[in-house]
Amino acid sequence: MTVSPLVVLDCDSTTIQDEVIELLADAAGSRERVAEVTERAMRGELDFAESLAERVATLAGTPDTVFAEAYGRVRLSPGIRELVAAVHERGGKVGVVSGGFHEVLDPIAEDLGLDFWRANRLEVADGRLTGRTVGPVVDGSVKARSLREWAEASGIPLSATVAIGDGANDLEMMGVAAVGVGYNAKPIVQQRADVSITDDLARAIPLLDRLA
Repeated sequence: MTVSPLVVLDCDSTTIQDEVIELLADAAGSRERVAEVTERAMRGELDFAESLAERVATLAGTPDTVFAEAYGRVRLSPGIRELVAAVHERGGKVGVVSGGFHEVLDPIAEDLGLDFWRANRLEVADGRLTGRTVGPVVDGSVKARSLREWAEASGIPLSATVAIGDGANDLEMMGVAAVGVGYNAKPIVQQRADVSITDDLARAIPLLDRLA
């Protein structure tokens, strides 16, 4: 009998092919600096919250029209629509939890028909980014807690959960899930993931039928 699964994905470089902070930084003229900090954070060399603050600070003064501009440049990862459809066909739920930003994740979630999503929020004053976030930072522990919360809210046991991500801050939620999947993952994630896949998220679909 097929169980109803919960699949929770990271957003940047997993659900989508891009890093949203880098798309925003293009408009702010800080792409190179942001990309360097992002890479170090994903390798686990920097504390995520500190690296996020450092990257967001480079966006100060950027008009909030940058959100629509960034969303217009987002490229969905191959196989994401097929994966979402496969989970829903099995009566399951799909969530995305992101160290990125609601301002860009919200329209992505609507487009994909996600059941749950959570991300950081950027502070805006007088139509411009302040270079700060608002509220608690979505880090690795929040990602893990989100998976637990969404499973409980859906009546889905942790034994029927899958977490998919590429970076160090995805490891905690991958450890909570029954199956942790590395997608185009950094070396530290490849080493600790239960399964690694590349280039096409639809390759995770067969895992859904192995859940208890």
